[in-house]
Amino acid sequence: MPPHSPRPAPAPQVGVVVIGHNDAAHVTTAVRSALAQGPVVREVVAVDDCSTDDSAELLARLAVAEPRVRLVRRRVDSGGCGSPRNTGLDRVTSPYVMFLDGTDVLPPGAVDALLTAAAGAGSQVAGGLCVRRELPEGREVPWEATLYAARAVYERPAQRPRLVHDTLCVNKLYRTEFLREHGIRFPEGRFPYEDLVFSARVLAAGPRVALVPDPVYVRHVRHCADRPSTSLDRAGIADWRARMEASRAAYEILLGAGRKELAREARARFLDHELRMYARELGLHEAPYQRAWWALTRAHLAEYDAPDWEHHPTAPGCLVGRVVLASPEPRDLPRIRDLASRPARLLPPYAHAPDGTPVWSAALPQVTLEPLLTRPVRLLPLAVDAELRPRARAALLRLRLHELYGRVAQAGPEALEVEWRCRVTGRTAGPRTTVGLVASAGEGEGAARVWAAEVTVRWAAFGAGGAGAPRARAWDLRVRVRFRGGACREVTAQARAGAGLPRRRAVMSARHAVVLVQPYTTHSGALALRVTPGLPRAMSVARDRLRRLLHCH
Repeated sequence: MPPHSPRPAPAPQVGVVVIGHNDAAHVTTAVRSALAQGPVVREVVAVDDCSTDDSAELLARLAVAEPRVRLVRRRVDSGGCGSPRNTGLDRVTSPYVMFLDGTDVLPPGAVDALLTAAAGAGSQVAGGLCVRRELPEGREVPWEATLYAARAVYERPAQRPRLVHDTLCVNKLYRTEFLREHGIRFPEGRFPYEDLVFSARVLAAGPRVALVPDPVYVRHVRHCADRPSTSLDRAGIADWRARMEASRAAYEILLGAGRKELAREARARFLDHELRMYARELGLHEAPYQRAWWALTRAHLAEYDAPDWEHHPTAPGCLVGRVVLASPEPRDLPRIRDLASRPARLLPPYAHAPDGTPVWSAALPQVTLEPLLTRPVRLLPLAVDAELRPRARAALLRLRLHELYGRVAQAGPEALEVEWRCRVTGRTAGPRTTVGLVASAGEGEGAARVWAAEVTVRWAAFGAGGAGAPRARAWDLRVRVRFRGGACREVTAQARAGAGLPRRRAVMSARHAVVLVQPYTTHSGALALRVTPGLPRAMSVARDRLRRLLHCH
C-alpha cells in the first residue's frame, strides 16, 4: 500500500439495538448517533415497545431514508427494558452487538474504539467509559472511571473482580455468537435493574474482556422529565426491594457458575453502591418507609456470611451494613448518612468498649470499628465541620478537623487546602487556599481533640459558573487535609450543627456585576453555596429585606 493512501474503511460488523417507549422527543437522536459511527455499524435495530406517542412513526420515516435502520414494533408494552432488548438481539445479524437506550447517545468514535479493542484482543466483550450527563445543567460524571483509566485485557473476569462493579450493559460491545452460545439474555417483562442480571450472566460465562479509556456512551439524566429513569425513581419501597432482588439474582448466578470470588465481589458491590446510595437518603423519607427499608435490608444482609463481611471490613458500606444488622429498629440516621456519603465521614461521638476497642456507639458496642485503626489515613472517614460567618464583602469560613480514635494525631495534620468548585462547570472561585491547622481541645467535657483553621471567602470571586450563565449554580466546598510526610485525604465539610446558615445576600461579583449568594446544606449534610446572576433577583432580595424592616417598625 502506498505510504500516503487513506486508511481503508472498517468492515461493517456491528449491530446496535436501540430501544424506546414513548421517547419521541429523543429516540431519533439516539438512532442517528448510532448511524453517525460510520460504516462500521452494519445495522441499527430500533425496537419500539408499544409506544403511544409518535415514536414508531418517526422511526419508520427514518428507516425509509436510511437502509441500515430496521424498525421492530412490539405489540404489547413489556413494562421494562429487558424484553425489547431481547427482541432486538434476536434480529441482529452482525458479528457484534451493542445496546443503546432511546434517550441516550453514542459519542463519536465509540463503536470504532470498542471494535478495535475487541478484534485486537480476540475478546468476547469490550467495555469503555460511560458518562452520565445531567440535563439541563450539562454536568458530566464518569461511571467507574478507575476501571477504565487505561487499556487492559483480561483472559477471564476473575483477574479483575472490579468488573463486577460495572453493571451497565450499554457501554460494552459483545460478540453476538458468544451471547447466543451461552443463552445470555435479559430478564423479561417488568424487571427493574435488568442490567445487573444480564451483566452477571456475561461474567459467569467467563469471557475474555478488553477495556478502553475512551468515552463510549453518554447516559442522559433528565431531572425535569415527566417519567424519571429507573435509577432516579427511588421514592417507593418497591424500588428498594427490586434492587435487592436483582442484586441477589446476580450473586446467585455468579455463585452457581462457580465464580465464588466474583460472587463475593457482587455482595461487596451491594454494600458499597446500593446500600450507601439508599442509606444516604433514608432520613429524607417518612417513618413508615424507614421501618420497612430497615426490615428488608436486615433480612437481606442476614444472608451474608463471615467472609462477606471480612472481604472489605473497613469499607464504609460494610460498616453501615453492620449497624443496620445490629439494630432491630432504625437509628442513628444522620450518622449513617454521613458514613454513606462520598467521601465517607464519621462524626462524633467516638465511643469505646470497656476494653478500649473503638465501637460505633455505647448503644451498639457489638459493631466494632477496630479495623479503622489500621486503615490508611488517605482512606479514613475523617470529619471536618464548617461554619460560615458573613461580612460585608466576604465571609469567614471556620473549619474544624476532628480526631478519630487517635489516628489523626498519629498522622500529623499540617494544613487544609480549600476551594469552592462549581458543580456544573468545574470552575473554581479563585485559586486553592492553603491554611495551617492549629490544635485545640474539643468543646465539652471529654470531647475529642480538634484542629482548626479559618479562611476568608470573598464574594467577588463567585460568578454563576461561567460567563453568561443564565441560572443558579451550586458551588461545593472542597477540602483536602495534608498530613506529615505528604499523605492527603479529600473530604467534604459538614455544616456545623447548631451554627445556623447566613441568609441569602446580593453581592458584587467580578464576573456578573451582581449575584445572589445563598448558603445551604446538601442532602448529605455538606456546606454549599447557590449563586444566581442578575440584578432582578438581587433587587427582589432587597425588596424583601426592606419589607421586613418596615413590618418590624
